[in-house]
Amino acid sequence: MSHFHALKIAAVDRLTPNAVALTFDIPENLKEAYSFKAGQYITLKHTLNGKELRRAYSISSPPSSGKLTVGIKKMEGGTFSVYANDQLKAGDSMEVMVPEGRFVFDATSPQKIAAFAAGSGITPIMSIAQTVLESHPDNTFVLVFGNQSPDETMYFNNIQSIKERYGDRFFVQYVYSRSTVEDALFGRIERSTVNFVLKNKFKGTEFDGFYLCGPKEMIAQVTDTLKYNGVSKEKIHFELFTADDDGDDELAEELEGKTRVEVLLDDETFTFVMDKKERVLDSVLKEDIDAPYSCQGGVCSSCIARLTEGKVEMVRNQILTESEIEEGFILTCQSHPITSSIKVDYDDV
Repeated sequence: MSHFHALKIAAVDRLTPNAVALTFDIPENLKEAYSFKAGQYITLKHTLNGKELRRAYSISSPPSSGKLTVGIKKMEGGTFSVYANDQLKAGDSMEVMVPEGRFVFDATSPQKIAAFAAGSGITPIMSIAQTVLESHPDNTFVLVFGNQSPDETMYFNNIQSIKERYGDRFFVQYVYSRSTVEDALFGRIERSTVNFVLKNKFKGTEFDGFYLCGPKEMIAQVTDTLKYNGVSKEKIHFELFTADDDGDDELAEELEGKTRVEVLLDDETFTFVMDKKERVLDSVLKEDIDAPYSCQGGVCSSCIARLTEGKVEMVRNQILTESEIEEGFILTCQSHPITSSIKVDYDDV
């Protein structure tokens, strides 16, 4: 299920003083496996100092480019992001999982799309924006992009190139929190920013979809403001770029006893007994079962499985819709079993 392949890095391009773009070389026999939809991500696996690390990064290149590129911003106190920015070079090899993710754009009819991104949240938006503009000559795309300063703005040159190519259909509103720049808003993306875009700059425009990517606080404010302005939740798509995990798991403290677990993965069935205080994914990995995972914080969708028997409770859920939960889908990295037995199917996703 965890379909990783060793891919060589074709290019490492500096985006900002603290961010790089990695482009991978895809062998001809793996082209189909690494085809993707705009907005999806890949998981990188690498061992540093004897510890296996997995990190999910959104694909910034559009599917039409034939390239597989991700942007990686160096995080303060980070491990893999620092390594990627300071040490990786063209020719190095990396274990890369095939693309996945549900934050995607794949419509074929004419669309007017708006996106709100902050920092490295621009990465999937780059792929989505170019795909929107390429897919129909009547499509338009509005990008609201927040950063500290122009120097820290990932893909700035790429965005300007898109602007030159699609000047009459692509619009950018920069927002800077630590720089005063002509034509840019000062501050952060918040309620007033959304109202400015909807009620002033693009007054009267009926948008078909909104794509949000950034920290939780930004996404919450933008979502609430859009809904207040009459935008239906079906038009709002979002993806967090960091796990919102404060380490507090009150549910684990309340649960007692054991659960018998049956796992279906790659047409193989595994059975074991786990403590209800543990999360399903943690117990699956302890059994050396090669289940898919990446962030382990409920942000990506790598560990999704279908619960076919029994019940679980999720510590948090920032991805699955109510209808998907009703269909039995769970985030195994967030799920505690609450019945004496459960059956988890990773294949039927």
